[in-house]
Formats: sequence, structure tokens, C-alpha cells
Amino acid sequence: MPETNTVIPLHQSEHTQFDEPRRFKVFTAKQLDKIEPLKRLDDDTRFAMEVVANVLPFRVNEYVINELINWDKVPDDPIYQLTFPQKGMLAPEHFDRVADAMRGGDKDHIKAVIAEVREALNPHPAGQMEHNMPEVDGEKIDGIQHKYNETVLFFPSQGQVCHSYCTFCFRWAQFIGDNDLKIAAKEAGQLKKYIQAHPEITDVLITGGDPLVMKTKNLRAHIEPLLELEQIRTIRIGSKALTFWPYRVVSDADADDLLALFREVQASGKHLALMAHYNHWQELETDIAKEAVRRVRATGAVIRAQGPLLAHINDNADDWARLWQTQVELGIVPYYMFVERDTGARHYFEVPLAKAWNIYRDAMKQVSGIARTARGPSMSSHPGKVEIQGRNHDWVQRPFFAKYNEQATWLNHLEPAFGEDTFFFEDELAAMERG
Repeated sequence: MPETNTVIPLHQSEHTQFDEPRRFKVFTAKQLDKIEPLKRLDDDTRFAMEVVANVLPFRVNEYVINELINWDKVPDDPIYQLTFPQKGMLAPEHFDRVADAMRGGDKDHIKAVIAEVREALNPHPAGQMEHNMPEVDGEKIDGIQHKYNETVLFFPSQGQVCHSYCTFCFRWAQFIGDNDLKIAAKEAGQLKKYIQAHPEITDVLITGGDPLVMKTKNLRAHIEPLLELEQIRTIRIGSKALTFWPYRVVSDADADDLLALFREVQASGKHLALMAHYNHWQELETDIAKEAVRRVRATGAVIRAQGPLLAHINDNADDWARLWQTQVELGIVPYYMFVERDTGARHYFEVPLAKAWNIYRDAMKQVSGIARTARGPSMSSHPGKVEIQGRNHDWVQRPFFAKYNEQATWLNHLEPAFGEDTFFFEDELAAMERG
């Protein structure tokens, strides 16, 4: 068999040890006591995990448990921190309120306390529900966001779950069963109609959740109509499947059909980008993960990698340098290092901006130019992406100066420097918010 980082057309490859279908088995908060390795943890730790899992979404599969986590290094193992709830992910006062309610046992009271705590966790940061939802004839369209001029985000209703959940997830509100907090399309045809009404759109990002949890026939129903639109040049699919369930493109029942769909997009003359989420080099160490990358690349699709900088997981330059170098060796393009968003368990994961910049710079020093394609650290904030690529073309690549603050972890912690009263974008942003 060729080396795992060699790209060959799929139809030329022979059967490998990865082709045998593997059963997908997942655990949620209700099955925490069924996860065998957790039984080695003490009672207080397991109860704390249950408390947090009742507030923030929890879902993990057997592949992650058995092949990505080094249980001898728990609780410090990065993939354990990435997937299993930790007590510190809730503020002490929130944790105590939920824990006391759970000990009391009144289901209605527990539910009410959890709802109050969730509301305090900023479930939809950066104005996602208020300012980015497009309208047609004065009516908001569910499941579409249009924040950047050329790019529209699409949230298919069948893709609003993941093979496993990340504990830092900035879209955690998608997964808690509250329809008022969920962004999801109700009609497949709305996306095409909206794009046709906006000739400036050239890129579609299909996101979620994870679109690759969908059966290929459902994903195809959303993608194929886009191939008829000349204005669309790039189709992006945001996914963590290459980490959490690489069998999706290797041995799942419709894996070959999914790869055929990728080739179909490429054959149409459009670019297909699989926007893969990676947080640590450990995610790329298994043979099946490497095989999944190889098979996707063999379709002509480009894999671009992005992920946030996270305390307890990857807040050091060495891990980022190794991640980027591994990605390049496998043919993946490092794309973004993000700052953890101001939502959910952000206080547990956030890194001061000054430290984030130093980590980014020191990691860049350790890799060659071919791995320095990752931009960052970048905040996906309300005005746009800061470094900045924002809503207004005049904002793109326009620098602004803030007073140095070692404690700042988000844009709203910064103050204008050099005697300025406001940042350049604030007046226009306020006007946008007023409608």
C-alpha cells in the first residue's frame, strides 16, 4: 500500500485494512456511567462531569475514547480535555447552583436552573441571531447567515449534530434541544433562491453542527443545486469528521458516494474546500486519520485546517508548530488560528491576546514558509474578523491600535490608543445595529 501521505486516484487503490465497515457507537450525558475508562476516576470527578454535561452538550464516540485519548495522561490529555466535561468549565457559582439542584432531585427546579445558567453563557456570540440572519421580503430566512460580502453560511437541518462534541464549542447552543437557540434551514430551496438574489456571493460554507453526519444523499441534495449557479466558485464544508470519525470517508456505507460527490464538485469547475477542525497534533496520529486525509485529497478537494487556541489543550507554541508541520506533510493547508469565542466555557479555555500573539509568533518561527499559511490569532467578533476582515470592504486589512492590556481576552476588553475615543469601526457598527 502507498504511504499514507501519497495522493493517488481512489479508483486505482486496492482494498486496505481500513475498508471493513466499523459500527458507530456514541455516548451522551445519559450514558456517562457506561464509559468504561471513566470508572477509574473518583466519585467527585464523575459527579462534576455529570453536572457540567447537564449544562453544556456532551457526546463522544468509541473511536475517540479508545484511539485518541491516552487515559494514562488524564486529566491532562488534550483530547480528553477536548471532549469530556471538566468542573472548571462552569463558573463556581454556576456549578454550585446546578450541583445543588441535582442533589435536590426536583426535575422542574433542575431544568429551570440549567436554563438560567445557559442564558448567562452568551449562547449566540457576535450577534449571530440578531445581525447576521438575512431577509427576503422582510422575512428572516432560517439556517442562513450572510456576514461577509462574498460568503454565505448554510446550516442544513440534518447536519445539526457532530460525531463528538468539543467542550469549547462556540455553537454549543445548537445541541441542547432548544429550538429558539438553533440555527437550521427548514427548506433546502431557500439557499439557492437567496444566492440568486445576491450576485456578490461566490462562496458557500455548509456548516452546523457537522454536515458530514448527514447521509451523502442528503448532502448531495444541498450541493448539486449549487453546481448550476455560475456565480458560485467555491463550496466549503466545515467538519470535524476527519478527527472524530475518519471512517466517514473510508468505510461508512456511503463513504464512496461521498467521495464521488467531492469529485463531482471538482469536475463542475468549482473548488471544494473541506474546512477541517484540528486542535492538536494527536488527532492526526492514527493510521485511519491519515487514510481519511489521503482519500479526501485524492478527489481533488483541498483540506484547510483551522481551530482555536485553547488553554488546557494547545496553549503552547510547540504543539501548534507540530500540528502545522504534520498537516503540511499530509497535504493539509494550515488556515486559521482562532481566539476562543466569548461564549460557553470561554473562561476555562480563553488565552490573553498578548499570550496568544506570542504563541502564534513562536510557532511560526519553528516551521518553514510552506507551513506559515495559518492566519491568526483571529477573533470572529461582531465587527468582523480581527485582524480585520470585516463586513465593510473598507475595513479589510485596515489596522487599528489598542492600549496594551495583558489581561484582555476579547475585543470588548480593548481600549483605543493614542488619545482616540473610539475604534474606527464603532460608529458604523452602531448604525448597523440600529438598522
